[in-house]
Amino acid sequence: MADTTPGTVYLKDYQPSAYLINRTELYFHLHEDHVIVSSRIHLLRIGSLAHNTSLTLNGEEMELLSVSVDGRELEEHEYSVSAESLVIHAVPEQCVLACKTRIRPQENTSLSGLYQSRSLFCTQCEAEGFRRITYYIDRPDVMSVFTVTVEGERERYPVLLSNGNLIEAQQLAGGRHRTVWHDPFPKPAYLFALVAGNLEHIEDRFTTMNDREVTLRIYVEKKDIDKCGHAMRSLQQSMRWDEEVYGREYDLDIFNIVAVDDFNMGAMENKSLNIFNTSCVLCSPQITTDLGFHRVQSIVAHEYFHNWSGNRVTCRDWFQLSLKEGFTVFRDSQFSADMGSSTVKRVEDVTLLRAVQFAEDAGPMSHPVRPESFIEINNFYTATVYEKGAEVVRMIHTLLGVERFRRGSDLYFERHDGQAVTCEDFVLAMEDASGVNLKQFRNWYSQAGTPQLTVQDEYDETAQCYTLHVEQSCPATPGQSEKRPFVIPLAIGLLGEAGNLPLRQRGAPTDLDTSDNTHTVLTVDQPKQSFVFEGVTERPVPSLLRGFSAPVRLQYDYSSQDLCALMRRDGDGFVRWDSAQTLVTRIIFEVEQQFLSGTPRLLDPLLIEACGDLLCDDSLDPAMVAEMLRLPGEDYLAEQASQSGGANVDSIHHARDWVRSALGKSLAPLFLARYQGLESRQPYAPEATQIADRSLRNMCLAYLVSASLDNLALASAQYREATNLTDRQAALKEIAFYGDHTLRDSTLENFHQEWRHEALVVNQWLQLQAAIPDSEGLSRVQSLMAHADFDLGNPNKVRALVGGFVNQNLINFHHLDGSGYRFLGDVVVKLNRLNPQLASRLLTPLTKWRRYTDRGELMRAELERLAAEPALSPDVFEIVSKSLQ
Repeated sequence: MADTTPGTVYLKDYQPSAYLINRTELYFHLHEDHVIVSSRIHLLRIGSLAHNTSLTLNGEEMELLSVSVDGRELEEHEYSVSAESLVIHAVPEQCVLACKTRIRPQENTSLSGLYQSRSLFCTQCEAEGFRRITYYIDRPDVMSVFTVTVEGERERYPVLLSNGNLIEAQQLAGGRHRTVWHDPFPKPAYLFALVAGNLEHIEDRFTTMNDREVTLRIYVEKKDIDKCGHAMRSLQQSMRWDEEVYGREYDLDIFNIVAVDDFNMGAMENKSLNIFNTSCVLCSPQITTDLGFHRVQSIVAHEYFHNWSGNRVTCRDWFQLSLKEGFTVFRDSQFSADMGSSTVKRVEDVTLLRAVQFAEDAGPMSHPVRPESFIEINNFYTATVYEKGAEVVRMIHTLLGVERFRRGSDLYFERHDGQAVTCEDFVLAMEDASGVNLKQFRNWYSQAGTPQLTVQDEYDETAQCYTLHVEQSCPATPGQSEKRPFVIPLAIGLLGEAGNLPLRQRGAPTDLDTSDNTHTVLTVDQPKQSFVFEGVTERPVPSLLRGFSAPVRLQYDYSSQDLCALMRRDGDGFVRWDSAQTLVTRIIFEVEQQFLSGTPRLLDPLLIEACGDLLCDDSLDPAMVAEMLRLPGEDYLAEQASQSGGANVDSIHHARDWVRSALGKSLAPLFLARYQGLESRQPYAPEATQIADRSLRNMCLAYLVSASLDNLALASAQYREATNLTDRQAALKEIAFYGDHTLRDSTLENFHQEWRHEALVVNQWLQLQAAIPDSEGLSRVQSLMAHADFDLGNPNKVRALVGGFVNQNLINFHHLDGSGYRFLGDVVVKLNRLNPQLASRLLTPLTKWRRYTDRGELMRAELERLAAEPALSPDVFEIVSKSLQ
């Protein structure tokens, strides 16, 4: 294990800072091989500290050049410096502390703090990166007004940016220049940002609801200046939506976005200077798929919405991370639903939640939405904090309704503007504004694990009464063996032969204002409850968890006929999709058992009939049809199998492939007719109707190729004729997965030659090859790691190639000889030294070792090999140690 075991930080130990920083003044002298940072922080002691007047400032990987208090330079005995701090032994109650440090951003491969992305200086300070820039009280509850001066060589760094409004720009002697930025709104150090380099920008304007004009700029490299239009439109849409839905107006004169190629995250919401991964801002039909356009729109919105839910009101400590992230993910999900199909958006969100977060809840890294402890905070930027956190906010929205939730958010922003607060403060604002008691609901923040609802029913034909019996439970998770009951909003309907039935719940208020009497939300807050519905004239099929009203597992004994009925006739789009997923998952597992027992494989005709009906119904949204036809991924199937014993990678892979092929063969004429009917010669546009048509057409192509290799001719023709990356990449995937070596290799080479100058497209080329499930999977990835277009120091490329292999190519990653595990371990060892955040995030597949019946010990052995490595970073140490417990 690591030479020195990293310490654990506990929520229960939180204490407020003994000092405030009222003002922060920073001066950056940029040079080619180093940066001199001069800081002046205006300190004020809080309360009485008669027995301890020392001050500890966080600081890492910098050279201290000088330190002074109120203009007097301190002597060496008056302070002490360690690898992680600067301690001033005696500090007045109020003073100005000045430090001068030297840092070397070009050597900063962790991409945390101030670093260089090629010739560009940029920052990433969340969560604890600011301490790599200057000595500071680097914690989110210490908020300060910042004034920042940036000075650099004019020719090398013509653009000098920081937070806030530009208040001065000046040319200096010796070919240098400087800019001065002032942010009047207090913020913690993690929201600080600086960018300097040779960039160009596009510019537009936005007029706020109070007629203030805001300048909007997106800065990119010159070669990318034509790829910013979609991001700019998304920003303007986000600003208008936030005003209309939440009443939130932008508060400064300028809003800047900068695209950076080397970035650990998707984007960062630094006040007024958002720094984005290039993959999350650059768009054009030639280099971006429909999914990419949607992703850019969503992430631009997310980072902008943080201006209020994260910046103006921020988190008191890192345990409260979901306060800003969960709320903001919920807000960007609402926005995306309003900009496109709300049902398809919900399906996308739930697919991610079930595949990633449910698995996280069931694994060694399981933690509550508000964790109780951590070793390395960067490991808690998780699906639980983000996606499950968003679901918790969504449940509050469901329980309160639109109007009361809006009153709650208004009160939250008004009450806590300019403060660093807790998840409790958010819930309390919702309570106070609505009058609804959410005390028990708080269990969602403090308890880990995915609750399960087990539902049984009975129907009294004589009394025309239908009863639902609901039982909730939650499995034990690390450190939490017993769970208190949750408050679970269970949205339901009842499906009859002619459609959804009107609902009359016994004991429910009769004066509810609802426009839909076929839908209701039950509040499940006890271990066992029963709900009775009267006037039910036929035995219904229950439509449960409509809209995925809570992040829970649902157990109800649906027959295949029930699922087909819900697929065809239910009024809730999510339930229709979920019923299709449940049915096909059941059938894949049936085929898997046939495969393992050596019996003939048979495809349930109910599935063929239901999918045929979907293809023939032109009234349905093509995007929704495509989602209902999409088979669940192998990782999700493995997670499902692990709930009932263990997952067999090989049999799951073969069963899923066989079902896809058999379904394609059974419905080939319908797939072909729909494929041909959806062909379009319209100019490409990333708008809902076109995206829907492309998604279904490419789904049809996938089924056709899996049914017969003769249909590779269709894929080859589509590849040659495609006018956008969505269609071209869909065709390329079928050729790469199913074509012979000659066709596959020549087409992949053709694609690379055409797009080798576009890094984002090359990354998709790497990712596609990493996922090819043939027997050469690992050797192909190893060869590509030596390719000129791969760089271990670039997170995007590592995520594409290594992440693509370990997360999307399960049949090869989980090869029985353990070679996939050793490959990942070797990469993690290298990245542990270069970029610990990236290394720890790649480890997730190995943390699932208990899921697999025949590979678990091999996976565990690889974790033990990593545990024996010297000098493990806290990031990797935490993942490895918890996985082995």
